[in-house]
Amino acid sequence: MVAKVSTSEQWKPKVNPWLIAATVALAAFMEVLDTSIANVALPHIAGDLGASTDQGTWVLTSYLVSNAIILPVGAWASSVIGRKNFFMLCITIFTVASFLCGIAPTLPILLLSRVLQGVGGGGLQPMAQAIMADSFEEKKRGQAFALYGLVAVLAPSLGPTIGGWITDNYSWRWIFYINLPVGILAFFLVSRLVQDPPWIKADRANLRKLDYIGLGLLTIAMGGMQIMLDKGEENDWFASNFIRIFCLLFVAGMTGLIWWQWRAKNPIMNLRLFKYKNFAICCFLMILVGGVLNAATVLEPQFLQQLMGYTATRAGEALAGGGAALLVVMPLAGIATGKFPARNMAAFGFVCFAGAFYYTSTHFTLTMTFGFASWLRILQMFAIPFAFIAITTAAYVGLPKEASNQVSGIINFVRNVGGSIFIAITGAIVTNRSLFHQARLQESMQPGNPAFVNQVNALTSYFGGSDRGPGPGHMAQAAIYQQLNRQAAAQAYEDIYRLLCWMAMGMVVCAFILSKNRPGQSAAPGEAMH
Repeated sequence: MVAKVSTSEQWKPKVNPWLIAATVALAAFMEVLDTSIANVALPHIAGDLGASTDQGTWVLTSYLVSNAIILPVGAWASSVIGRKNFFMLCITIFTVASFLCGIAPTLPILLLSRVLQGVGGGGLQPMAQAIMADSFEEKKRGQAFALYGLVAVLAPSLGPTIGGWITDNYSWRWIFYINLPVGILAFFLVSRLVQDPPWIKADRANLRKLDYIGLGLLTIAMGGMQIMLDKGEENDWFASNFIRIFCLLFVAGMTGLIWWQWRAKNPIMNLRLFKYKNFAICCFLMILVGGVLNAATVLEPQFLQQLMGYTATRAGEALAGGGAALLVVMPLAGIATGKFPARNMAAFGFVCFAGAFYYTSTHFTLTMTFGFASWLRILQMFAIPFAFIAITTAAYVGLPKEASNQVSGIINFVRNVGGSIFIAITGAIVTNRSLFHQARLQESMQPGNPAFVNQVNALTSYFGGSDRGPGPGHMAQAAIYQQLNRQAAAQAYEDIYRLLCWMAMGMVVCAFILSKNRPGQSAAPGEAMH
């Protein structure tokens, strides 16, 4: 007797799944690019709108807060209007909001437009990933997620370069206007190519089932966390009442959210998925991968600009080699993911991470050339495809197809959270370690140290024939102190890369807890759940 195969098992998209993947990747790329494209334009935005630099940073914070809040909401929204319709709605909101950002006459209007833009963008990443997961059979998901990995990894790296070039040659407003043709094209292609699988059924009755309490707690938690992390450095962290208040909001909101989501019948984030061991481990690893990826993307251009005098555009160009490496390695890693267990692939990626960060920590100097800085970026990017694709693919193993929207929402949510946390932590560590090394180096700046005295005398003699500024002796000591600060900061960057190396080694151990199964194989009963 032949067993009947359900419609869900038989379903395949009507068009080539690669066309679908390219279409949704285009929309996701547009959104991910906007998370970093405005970074280098902040001084221009603040100056043009008559705001201070500190006020201008809210252009980034407002977007990230609304984006983080919407990320887990996609599963519920898809159950109300359908995943395709929700994806098209997000594209529309994002595109319209981009236009409003471009024409904003004042900072408050720009911030409101950025919040709206974050709302639209928050649904694009998880829905694009979920559409890819359902359009490909399990054995080929790794190849599809290779394309998604290019979007998630390459776009933040290109953002500062593209944003700097547009701002320098045109106007900061064009960093928002460029989304308009992309958004219109993406909307047209999605409407023609994408379709919902039979297990995604829209039901307007679900509109009343929105977990309003969960959404409120999520808003409090993510708003508190993002503002605390973004504004912590400039407000001296917990020495500021402002930061302490938002830290309290984050802790209270997150505690309440976790408690409520376990009790709610229709939770906005299905935390019961964490009963699946593989999924829980993948989320933990994705927090670390997102954190390491974002931290590494921020650290190198920051070093090049602050300590080596690179412009934002030039620093972005130094990252371009890493993007080229991704274009080569991503497809290869996608193919390999279908042939080897996810945990082996992830462990290999983390070992490569550790090696790249250790090498960077020993060669990250003030005398390195542009070419060598690009080479370091290539080494760091080589590891990402293996870890990113393996973890993303393994997250779906053993879970029902109906959970794909929730899985993609939570995976993207934890990746973004990890990125925000690591960027803030590594920035604080660089500042603190710079002060530490500065104090140690100052111990050698004593009149009894022959090397210090000789250097002061040599510089004093050099400045002796100059009529500029204060006396030659003061100029000599100022020059030495400036060099001391640069060396202290360089040593701080070496410290943070060593820390990332040790963290990557710890991630290797965690990777081996993942299921042994390859995509397409069923998880054993004991491996599926705790």
